[in-house]
Amino acid sequence: MILAHRGFDVVVYEKQSYIGGRTSSIKVGDFTFELGPTFVMLPQAFEEVFEFSGRKLSDYVEMKLIDPMYRLRFGDGRDFKVHFDKEKLKSEIARLFPGDEKGYDKYLAREKNKFEKMYPCLKVPYQKWYHYLSPNLLKAFPYMDNFISVHDVMKKYFKYEDMMISMTFQAKYLGMSPWTCPGAFSILSYIEHTFGIFHPIGGVHKIPEAMAKVVHEDGGQIILNATVEKLMIEGGKVVGVELQDGKKDRADHVILNADFATGMIKLVPEKYRPKWTNKKIEKSSFSCSTFMLYLGLKKKFDFEHHNIFFSSDYKKNIEEIFESKTLPQDPSFYIQNASVTDSTLAPEGKSTIYVLVPVPNLDAGIDWRQEKKRYRDLIIKKIAERTEMKDIESLIEVERVITPLDWSDKIDVYKGAVFNLAHTLGQMLYFRPHNRFDSLPGLYIVGGGTHPGSGLPTILESGRITADIISGKF
Repeated sequence: MILAHRGFDVVVYEKQSYIGGRTSSIKVGDFTFELGPTFVMLPQAFEEVFEFSGRKLSDYVEMKLIDPMYRLRFGDGRDFKVHFDKEKLKSEIARLFPGDEKGYDKYLAREKNKFEKMYPCLKVPYQKWYHYLSPNLLKAFPYMDNFISVHDVMKKYFKYEDMMISMTFQAKYLGMSPWTCPGAFSILSYIEHTFGIFHPIGGVHKIPEAMAKVVHEDGGQIILNATVEKLMIEGGKVVGVELQDGKKDRADHVILNADFATGMIKLVPEKYRPKWTNKKIEKSSFSCSTFMLYLGLKKKFDFEHHNIFFSSDYKKNIEEIFESKTLPQDPSFYIQNASVTDSTLAPEGKSTIYVLVPVPNLDAGIDWRQEKKRYRDLIIKKIAERTEMKDIESLIEVERVITPLDWSDKIDVYKGAVFNLAHTLGQMLYFRPHNRFDSLPGLYIVGGGTHPGSGLPTILESGRITADIISGKF
């Protein structure tokens, strides 16, 4: 969008028959589901991209604030409705976690400072080690809590374990454990609580569709069903791409937006692969995966838009996913009931139900061909036991299941790690793959596997950073 608006001749080659990658839709019968992300946080990041392209997001997509942001159900059956309205939320905290409402005020005050110091650091590239000496990063460093986990950060504010879990489950947005995710990412819950979470009417996939419209309006091309077979490299420089059908397209700049590890392994010769780590890509640390159910139900349910059901022992559940790498038999799961907000996604009187279960990535060696049906049945049983949908099995009209193996084989997600490279200290900022590819002039990287990281707002920042690097040459 940004490069086309600035007058560059832009061509996008997309392997799939649809745009948006993981931020696209699944249509099954008369039901529409998100493939991946189900809400928008930090909406100003999206608004900025449209502004940089001379547009207004509101002219293309209708955004609706969700309040309560989500309903959390703990293992003992208690519900915590996390309101965006601060007075309602503090009353709810006082009811469930007496005294922690005071800690919530402290949380908002300190995390505000942290966010305001850190956010500018995520909007610039870290191509050289000395970029760590930038004034913005030096100012942010005392607030970053990098040497403790997000769970440890919450101990500064709250005394109840379930309250801490309520403010740290967002580490899952990065595919990480709250007990190991760097404390810097406590800003994720702050962003939600301060700016809200939004539903684009029609689904989150309406945003990439709107972005594609802007590209076309500014003269760019988006060519679907066009698989890039290899990068064209001449004299140690990328000079274009060669497609699977043999077509060659020369270009001054090539931007790689494939899944990072998949793109490196399939498209970049080994001698040119990044030197950002002394380990091979295959040995890097990757996020967890997800087991997905997309269910079109014959009945409309009137519970919250976003719902998280924690297992009876949440910490054990997390350890199974990230440490022992076993398939949880008492899983936590997330349910999006988007039809309660958006009538466009299911026929009248019916529900579009999206179910996400965090599970280990393919490093765990789980045989998903063997486990797929059994685990699907287990999740349906848990939904019937723990949610309002007691008769869910008999209500299913359409169904689709995606396993970590499907993410890998059908959608080219390396190891099925849908949140990409983990956000460990050794894989952040300068130590994350650089936006301008070091080993191959002419090549740039965007997406969750490069700086600043995964999650839609930061992925958009990777695109803006890269667009600015290229524009800076002119």
